[in-house]
Amino acid sequence: MSLDYSTMNDNQILELIKLHDTDAMEFLLKKHSPIVKKEIRTMYIIGAETEDLYQEGMIGLFKAIRDYEPSKGAVFSTFATLCVKNQVKSAVTAANRKKHSPLNQYISIYAGSDEDGDNEELFMDDGEKTNPEKRILAKENENELLNSIKERLSKLEVNVLNLYLDGLSYAEIGEQIDKSEKSINNALQRIRAKLSK
Repeated sequence: MSLDYSTMNDNQILELIKLHDTDAMEFLLKKHSPIVKKEIRTMYIIGAETEDLYQEGMIGLFKAIRDYEPSKGAVFSTFATLCVKNQVKSAVTAANRKKHSPLNQYISIYAGSDEDGDNEELFMDDGEKTNPEKRILAKENENELLNSIKERLSKLEVNVLNLYLDGLSYAEIGEQIDKSEKSINNALQRIRAKLSK
């Protein structure tokens, strides 16, 4: 008789996983896979597929399931989000160190803007943030990339990209700009194709 995992909370499912219930593991991975999709949606890898980052995120989720300790007081989903972020960040850091050739040309297509719209830290690792010369060069590189993106994309595509990077769903974007979800999907496909060049 199979169990109905949808009626259980995460901690109950995690207990079953400790008892080597592979179906429980599969259910929890699937249940929390949206965390992975959310964490990787703002990243783009030249020369590789989004699937590569998705796999890294799923490894982070698997580690969260393996290492979660309810006694430490954190909610599982919070712990899982942290593990996924760390795994993806590690993959990007390794790529920047040229350990993995498909990731060597990682570019973030999203920068967390501050209130002034300044995205100064887009291209900087922790060492560069303290070096004034590297900060200036990173800012110039960022401006060049943003200008290049704006030149390649239509006004509609820029609008769709901004809304997508703000975390809106296809339906929400379509509602805001009065377009169908299919149009939004097509626009995002064109954006990916243009930016990959």
